[in-house]
Amino acid sequence: MKKKLKVLMLFYSPYQKPRGYDYKEEFSDPDNMYTEKDVQGALLSLGHEVSLLGIYNDITPLFEEIKENRPDIIFNMMEVFNDQTQLEKNMAAVLEILDIPYTGASSGNMFVCNNKALSKKIFTFHHIKVSHFHSYYRGKRVGLIAKLKLPAVIKPLCEEASRGISQASIVDNPESFVERIKFIHDNMQMDAIAEEYIEGRELYAGVLGYKQVTVLPAREMSFGDLPEGEPRIATYKAKWDDAYRKKWGIKSTIAKLPEGWQENIDDVCRRAYRALDLDSYVRFDIRVTEAGEVYIIEPNANPCIAKIDEVAQAALKAGISYEDLIQKILDLGLMRHDR
Repeated sequence: MKKKLKVLMLFYSPYQKPRGYDYKEEFSDPDNMYTEKDVQGALLSLGHEVSLLGIYNDITPLFEEIKENRPDIIFNMMEVFNDQTQLEKNMAAVLEILDIPYTGASSGNMFVCNNKALSKKIFTFHHIKVSHFHSYYRGKRVGLIAKLKLPAVIKPLCEEASRGISQASIVDNPESFVERIKFIHDNMQMDAIAEEYIEGRELYAGVLGYKQVTVLPAREMSFGDLPEGEPRIATYKAKWDDAYRKKWGIKSTIAKLPEGWQENIDDVCRRAYRALDLDSYVRFDIRVTEAGEVYIIEPNANPCIAKIDEVAQAALKAGISYEDLIQKILDLGLMRHDR
């Protein structure tokens, strides 16, 4: 029997609500805050005492809650603060200053994972395959460098959930290469990264643990009926637009892999997890070539853990129920704080 914990669920809210707000209306909408609803349900099923706190652009309620009703652990689901995704790591840093156990990645882990170039440099040092890349910072000269081959994928340097990625992100000539980088600089107000396009299968590997690291069965994005010649990449629409996914038959499923591929993926992902010094849970976006070569595209710290999403579905395939997954995430947060 697990110890009953006082758990504070901390998550982003699109509006500031007072402490004690129950979010019943939001949680009853299947298209709104379904991850938070799933986690709350699992925590309650596990017998824990659960409080909810949504944060938009003011962290004062967090300080008040901690002072008046200090939890045993915070289930950290803050992905955005004041509509700024880059402040996710800052929220984790606040929890570290408060010296309260919390789930998910540390602020340092988030910083490294969120910066696509920095994580690739670490992987390269540890002989983990990544595509050739180059960073393009705002205010600096933009041009195709000799070491990069086209086609390339142009992305925001520090962004998540495929924001800023569309079919226009795949470029195959110097003019469109420069144009897309300037689009990210000017329209998104972000630095950019250019990565050589890796032809292969788009897979996702969830990993969790500290000393004992578990790699979950790989899942795959199947691009269905996309027109011939269209690059198979996980654009924002391919991930999140249900109408677009239905139109083209895009689905995420457990990957059916040739013999030996899963073992190779497991080895690469364990080495990548340890290279980044992770101790919670992560989802690696990977590409596997026809020859079975595994390339890490990027790590996603604190990936979505709704029941319908990649990590929970892969855990279920591995025989880990949703409630057990949530408990493991709690246990890892407590373990890190006690080290």
